Amino acid sequence: MVTTRDLEAHFEFECRACENGHCRKADVETILSERKGLKEFYEAFKEHIRECKRMTYGQYMFVIDREVLPDAVLWWHNHPEFKETHMSTAVGTDERPLNGKFVYMPFLNVQVEPQNMDENYWVFLKAYMPADDPSFPSVAAKLPAALWIEREVKDLLGFNPVGHPDPRRLILPEDWPEGVYPLRKDMDYRHSPMAEVKTEYRETPEGTTLVPMGPVHAGIEEPAHFRLFVKGEEIVDVDYRGFYSHRGIEKTGEGRLTYNQVLFLAERICGICGYQHSVSYAMAVERLADVDIPDRARYIRTLMLELERIHNHLLWVGIAAHLVGYDTGFMHAWRIREPVMWLVERLTGNRKQYGMNIVGGVRRDILDYRKEEILKVVKQIREETKKFLDIALNTNTFIKRAEGVGILPYKVAKAYSVLGPTARASGRRIDTRLDQATKTAMAYNEVDFKVPVYKEGDVLARVLVRMDELFESLWIVEQLIDQMPGGDIMVPIGDLPEYEEALGFTEAHRGEVVHYVMTGEKNKVYRWKVRAPTYNNLPAVPEMLKGYHVADAPLIIASIDPCYSCTERVQFVDVETGKVKVLTEAEFNELSIKYRGVF
Repeated sequence: MVTTRDLEAHFEFECRACENGHCRKADVETILSERKGLKEFYEAFKEHIRECKRMTYGQYMFVIDREVLPDAVLWWHNHPEFKETHMSTAVGTDERPLNGKFVYMPFLNVQVEPQNMDENYWVFLKAYMPADDPSFPSVAAKLPAALWIEREVKDLLGFNPVGHPDPRRLILPEDWPEGVYPLRKDMDYRHSPMAEVKTEYRETPEGTTLVPMGPVHAGIEEPAHFRLFVKGEEIVDVDYRGFYSHRGIEKTGEGRLTYNQVLFLAERICGICGYQHSVSYAMAVERLADVDIPDRARYIRTLMLELERIHNHLLWVGIAAHLVGYDTGFMHAWRIREPVMWLVERLTGNRKQYGMNIVGGVRRDILDYRKEEILKVVKQIREETKKFLDIALNTNTFIKRAEGVGILPYKVAKAYSVLGPTARASGRRIDTRLDQATKTAMAYNEVDFKVPVYKEGDVLARVLVRMDELFESLWIVEQLIDQMPGGDIMVPIGDLPEYEEALGFTEAHRGEVVHYVMTGEKNKVYRWKVRAPTYNNLPAVPEMLKGYHVADAPLIIASIDPCYSCTERVQFVDVETGKVKVLTEAEFNELSIKYRGVF
């Protein structure tokens, strides 16, 4: 029988603690005793565990045999005590230049107790695969949360999830040739091959009619193709094809940019929640650098995150009102939102893509005379939102279209690892701001707020969660201003350790954002994985649509507040001839200057 002391004799277990006189080594018994569930998992899989270590605070890695991956993932996801544990995402990595192998690694957000920030943690399940056989057994048939991520690594890295129930392409375009994998290290980021167009749509079920929605959503005006299979007006099944906006952001950031340059790319992943991505990425690198940013920087980051949440919730409720034909509500919501946009511009210089973050803190301070202005806007938003909701929630046009429509039951939300307000409207008590708040790059562990949860799971519940959350965010902002500490706003980082791994995360207005970073040489990133919340929420949308009418579909889809582009991650193609031209950096910059302000 293999014991923890046997493992300790064969492997080095690292402790990512600070260097100021603290021990940087920890024995296996210490690691496994730090959090509830770690030793229990070890005992269940000890014959297949090859390595175990603490990556950083609250993040633990088990290197396991690939054949037990499904059992290991389900052990955590279905743990009878850790009810809200979910498979957050997974990463595939080409480590052939380092050790001759590929890696597939799921991440589990372990909820020992919801909102108990000192007890919850992350588990990495790392499995190595030989270069000539990059395959692993699929868990997607038993855990829908893995459906997309397993198809993603198949597309981008050539991994084979054996037994996957739907092995069609997810990300690669229809004209991408077989056997070319963009995220392998031997694939140049400038290479954009093309082949014959190949479509992989599901067959229309017998007795149904196909009603296509897309490739542009009617209300959100982003590309997504829903194929509704209907009987009469009732939707009985759905097929989805997306990833029309895949921008190659991860590939661009790997090996080409320094860690601070990647930060500015991260903020441009999403047009309205870019600061969430910026903080998540910065936090991952700060964990790797083993530094704590100054308290004032944590407060400023949290302030900007909550202001971003406020204006995004108001934006979304306006769109929801528009989709049910309540355009008065749409105009009021966006009118109320505008002072927040003006406020963040005064604080940062920009309405969006604030440019506030730097790895190690923030670039701009919040001057004292701005505090009064922030509180004035908060008071105005609270008063006007209350008046708006009093009218909207008593308007039949709004209520009848939203109540009892697009229901997502708790069990389905859990199976798909649905996140954010969509999850909380279905009874899931999860919010990374409180669940994983200790020793982060933010100050949520130092303010008081409630996490609203509803059980109905319909569109109306998703509206109410967001509006309740908006008022909590206003309260958070007031506390942050009142408690804002003095001191520095950044700390120097310096060189990063090479080939180490960590997660950064925030709770965006759509749900949990996760950035995984593996460092490389010369302060560059070897692997960068981005997971936006829509990536987890969108696969559950077909379950919300089934049984409802075609006329309900645009609202149901919009009710998760999807962002297709930030889910999907430049080349120029002549649509008449099919010829592809890849621009040099100088050519791209020249065009950017020439057409500035046109697009």
